[in-house]
Amino acid sequence: MASDLWWLWMIMAAIFVISEIFTAGFFLLWFGIGAAVAGILSGLGFNVGWQWIAFIIISASLFVLSRRFAERFTKKGPSGVGADRFIGQKGIVLEQIDNIKHTGTVKTRDEVWRADSDTGEVIPAGEKIEVVKVVGTHLVVRILKFP
Repeated sequence: MASDLWWLWMIMAAIFVISEIFTAGFFLLWFGIGAAVAGILSGLGFNVGWQWIAFIIISASLFVLSRRFAERFTKKGPSGVGADRFIGQKGIVLEQIDNIKHTGTVKTRDEVWRADSDTGEVIPAGEKIEVVKVVGTHLVVRILKFP
């Protein structure tokens, strides 16, 4: 009976490995390898309990080891993606910011953006600012206050 299950384990292994092709992150691959090992044990005549133990231990071990390996070699990305990378950046007001008149531009990171004040106050040209958030194609900024 136990050795008759080898083909079931191998089908599960194939399903996990093929499914891995359509997913990201090397998650299902480890279950495929664990299922293949359990299938080999089944073919060698080990009982179902040992097959399940091997499947769980092999899959979990490979998963944990791969995460540690990936963390060691994966570079951290920038804090923001797309326009959000400007959040927290400092800059200078080029054109007076007035939310009521819909005017205002700032320069930050060598780029010029339309800007709005986070409090609604008018911010004169030449003021130093910090980007609070990005809304569409506008930066929302606040005046940098120095003690």
